[in-house]
Amino acid sequence: MILLKTAFRLLKIKEKIVLPIVQGGMGIGVSAHRLAGSVARLGAVGTISSVDLRRHHPDLMAQTERSRDKALINAVNLTALDREIRAAKTLANGHGMIAVNVMRAVADYAAYVRQSCESGADAVVVGAGLPLDLPELTANYPDVALIPILSDARGISLVLKKWMRKNRLPDAIVIESPRYAAGHLGAARLEDVSDPRFAFKAVLESTFELLKELGLEREKIPLIVAGGITSHEQMGELMALGASAIQLGTPFAVTQEGDAHPNFKTVLAEARPEDIVTFMSVAGLPARAVRTPWLARYLEKEAKLQKKAGVKQCTVGFDCLQQCGLRDGIGKAGQFCIDTQLAFALNGDVKRGLFFRGSESLPFGNAIRPVRELLEYFLTGLRPIIA
Repeated sequence: MILLKTAFRLLKIKEKIVLPIVQGGMGIGVSAHRLAGSVARLGAVGTISSVDLRRHHPDLMAQTERSRDKALINAVNLTALDREIRAAKTLANGHGMIAVNVMRAVADYAAYVRQSCESGADAVVVGAGLPLDLPELTANYPDVALIPILSDARGISLVLKKWMRKNRLPDAIVIESPRYAAGHLGAARLEDVSDPRFAFKAVLESTFELLKELGLEREKIPLIVAGGITSHEQMGELMALGASAIQLGTPFAVTQEGDAHPNFKTVLAEARPEDIVTFMSVAGLPARAVRTPWLARYLEKEAKLQKKAGVKQCTVGFDCLQQCGLRDGIGKAGQFCIDTQLAFALNGDVKRGLFFRGSESLPFGNAIRPVRELLEYFLTGLRPIIA
């Protein structure tokens, strides 16, 4: 059931008909059950970020906060993911879709994917790497939609050809622009972030040509564009180019229903263009965030830290990433504990947190508004009255 009106064509994923807006997955804990469930309840796609969700559950944190038992921490995080999916589904009350975002770069990737399916997620969305093995991991759950996040036609081609050999197609593809998006970006190097090959028009046209070459109907795989989309008019332009839907991250992060601390939302909403920086994450990917006191201090000494990088024990004890610049001594990558800094941000610690944010201005400026108003604005162009 679609609860909001729009002139845009609706989005079909598997057999579900939803509004053509996807809420992006934002970790750690920024998009958990409250945000995802609220988005889905109104008929769109709400997304839970799977990483380290124990931080929303005091009883689970009590078990693991001082522990360095990797197996225990991973088990507790799977329990937290199960709780969040079930709570989001309850809040959605049968409307929209609940997706789970899993980073290909996390060490427990396969376990998160399987848990998402077992707990009843409608879709699994995978970014930060090529999810070439996703069809095998989800083979026992044919009703779960599989949605890779990719940034260029080359990556889309690799995934499509590999999956087609397994008799599986993506149920949709998110095309994310590294030039504008928040968090981890789909470019290998900092200097590639603004490469013209990532422009939406170029990627859409190349992908439609690719689908034709592969003998696939253009309508068979919805293309969802993500990164830097800030207005109803921009959404209309992208839909006219052939996009089936848009994905929004930062605009949803600052809604009233967002799962992070109010300070987190204020930092994102009040950031000026000159406050937003792109740098190398410990995951070995470029990332974009707000230059808060911690990030400013880190960037001042980044070159020195990278120069003396060396292998060391995981700071938080559960090796959250398959490859970590700090733990593995990779000098070209970031040299900080991403789990620790993102957890500070989730809890509203402005001085110590890492606050991922997209590069563009927000639809409602620095106002913190409800999810419904954000959806209505993108779907209809009608802005709420903001004092």
